Amino acid sequence: MGDLQAILLAAGRGTRLHPFTSHCPKCLMPIQGKPLLEYWLCMLKRANFQRVLVNTYAHKSLVRSYLDQDKFATWVSAAPETELLGTAGTIRANHEWLRGRAFLMAHADNWCHADIDDFVQFHVEKRPPESVITMMTFDSARPESCGIVLTDEDGVVQEFFEKVKQPPGKRANGAVYLVEPEVSEWIKENRAVSDFSEQVLPHFLGRIATWHNNAIHRDIGTPTSLLSAQSDPPPQSCWPYFGEWADNFAQNPVHEMIRHRQEEIFEDG
Repeated sequence: MGDLQAILLAAGRGTRLHPFTSHCPKCLMPIQGKPLLEYWLCMLKRANFQRVLVNTYAHKSLVRSYLDQDKFATWVSAAPETELLGTAGTIRANHEWLRGRAFLMAHADNWCHADIDDFVQFHVEKRPPESVITMMTFDSARPESCGIVLTDEDGVVQEFFEKVKQPPGKRANGAVYLVEPEVSEWIKENRAVSDFSEQVLPHFLGRIATWHNNAIHRDIGTPTSLLSAQSDPPPQSCWPYFGEWADNFAQNPVHEMIRHRQEEIFEDG
């Protein structure tokens, strides 16, 4: 893949997390005191990614202030959106930044521990030859709330089942992908395409490999799932978490809101 590069999708409003998202975007939701993006960027840093682009919309000034820290200065950039472009629209808008190369794309408002080195190695060396996307999958405890995939014997996706009442399995789309340039070129040429899951993935059905994540992978889009993540074992940190930004963020009301909700659950339980 050459120089490793990634687009982290972090622009969502996080409406299901209201009122938490009144004070903080979903991509910065504290997990054990640290913002969610901290874990994503650390995971990519450990896998030797040289370039990362983070799109922003909700609370964009707060996200930008986070990304402006010195530790991200040489390898992480913000891509603010004045209106939500959609997951494929963001790829189109940043086509020049991609420089015609393969890239990782992730919904960075999910809580994920994964071996990114192994994910990349699988895509480069082991994916079926016709595949132009490798999708990270995980086994969901609530498959009816996810996009479930069925694969053939080679692990290539053959069918999607998006949030159906009785899904045919529990293997879910983790919304983390390694994407070949053919896909970004197709998105560029098809300007009506705005959603990666609903429009891009169906177009490339039969050419989507899968790599399974056996570690933690959860959507923290509801208060219940956000609170559950507070008890998960944290991954190892890449750098000390302190400084002016961390001190200021510690004063954000979202921390107290999470603590208060945890206390309510403890008292009720």
